[in-house]
Amino acid sequence: MDIAPFFRHAAPRRAGAAAWLPALFLLLALAVLPGPAGTAALAAPSEAKSPASSGAAPAPGADLPPFAANLFQGNFGQARSAEARELTPGDRLVLRLWGDRNFDGVVTVNDAGDIEVQDLGAVPVAGLAQAQVTEAIRSKLSASGVENVQVYVSPLDGRPVSVFVTGFVMKPGRYSGAPSDSVLAFLDRAGGIDPRRGSYRTIRLLRGGAELGSFDLYPFALKGALPLVRLLDGDTIVVGEKGPAVSASGEIRNAARFEFRKGEATGAGLAEMADPLATASHASIVGTRNGAPFNLYLPLREFRTLPLADGDRVEFLADTPGDTIMVEVQGAIRGASRFPLKRTARLRDVQQYIAVDADRADLSGLYIKRRSVAARQKRAIEDALRRLEESSFTATSASPEEAQIRNHEAEMISKFAEKARNVTPEGIVVVGSGGKVADIALEDGDVIVIPEKSDVVLVTGEVVMPQAIVWNGDKRLKDYVRGAGGYTNRADTGNILLVRPNGEVFRTSDTTIAAGDQLLVLPRVDSKNLQTVKDMSQILYQIAVATKVVIGL
Repeated sequence: MDIAPFFRHAAPRRAGAAAWLPALFLLLALAVLPGPAGTAALAAPSEAKSPASSGAAPAPGADLPPFAANLFQGNFGQARSAEARELTPGDRLVLRLWGDRNFDGVVTVNDAGDIEVQDLGAVPVAGLAQAQVTEAIRSKLSASGVENVQVYVSPLDGRPVSVFVTGFVMKPGRYSGAPSDSVLAFLDRAGGIDPRRGSYRTIRLLRGGAELGSFDLYPFALKGALPLVRLLDGDTIVVGEKGPAVSASGEIRNAARFEFRKGEATGAGLAEMADPLATASHASIVGTRNGAPFNLYLPLREFRTLPLADGDRVEFLADTPGDTIMVEVQGAIRGASRFPLKRTARLRDVQQYIAVDADRADLSGLYIKRRSVAARQKRAIEDALRRLEESSFTATSASPEEAQIRNHEAEMISKFAEKARNVTPEGIVVVGSGGKVADIALEDGDVIVIPEKSDVVLVTGEVVMPQAIVWNGDKRLKDYVRGAGGYTNRADTGNILLVRPNGEVFRTSDTTIAAGDQLLVLPRVDSKNLQTVKDMSQILYQIAVATKVVIGL
């Protein structure tokens, strides 16, 4: 069937030249899905949804770290000089001014973070270091029209304090620091909170045996909010026991184990802290209720009202398909290379939008690279390797000589499996053959490849000098192999594959060699075990078909 109307030429380089090129499509049997041709139209680019970046979130049930555990890496606990410490309410400063304005006395940072200077008013200093306080006072004087003034500032409370840190911390003990150091600094010096038993939300400050206040580190980890408190010598920081915790993973920005106060664990609270991506539509909950396994799967809007329990594992999932898919075109083209399509789009819907290079495009070699096919090919290779290793490593030997042979084969198989597991299948779907076309359904992420025309034959694998040789209709297989230096001593001369530009694979005895073809000479498997020979040969064939590459033994 002539499919020329379904392809569009790019504007030719020669003025006045315009034409339509034909293209050939056929669905590979592995990926064919029968059904009537669809009528989906090309979607406007503005309708396409950006694919969500899915990071490598831990799998459900994985031992996720507690949320905010990354706070304790030694950064807060580092000692600072008196000049570098930030001022907090309660700090006292020696302040002297002389020149056009005079002052000599001690000022205290009030609860609002200001110091009051006679004839000058309030000067905000909380969070500033000593050198910055000097500049703040000079700026205040300048704003008041006073210029010729010298300023001297010195902290009056430079003596360090000792604070006890105990409870569920990694290294309980007594630690020294500045009065202005935060609770975080002392926790950091104590090695941080015990990730298995300690609470990040119940941290108490004791003074003289009485509780002065409590701290929650989540507001700081999420928004940077941490109450300012001035520590005194002999204070005690006590980290409480971990409260109910729920693990969150999947389509979220914060994958971690989140702690809740008793009675506050809800789906809405978890979603607020885990921050689901826009693609997340459902939640899968796995846990225990009343001593029995508990499993639930529901939309996010219903999940928000769900009470959660200690030990629950929640995976956020993107289980609602989008309205559009994205398809890419590579190879001999001149126009756009990415096309947003409706989810029901088929090949014919996009053909007319692909501007091909009329002089270079080999439309008969067109094929598709598909991620789902590549994943299946990878699994098939992995399964075959696992069976091969199992049969090799569990085989018994009847004699020492046979055991030695099997050990040698096991070593060979291990090296072979290591190489084979590193291959990356391309997921090629053959879509063109014999002038016929199957209007196949497209998938999100498909790559349509239109190769360039070629006048050479590529010879690779177990040949002395793999290379490209100019095609000639009079040449036979032996001529191309001879042009590549001949076979190596590991070549299986009866096992040579021919790969067409469109991805079709043949035995060389079954077809003639054409321009643009690739010859893959597979290696010979040396083993006295016929099953091992069969299994390894099959894996070599699978890899050659999936990657167009021959791996050595």
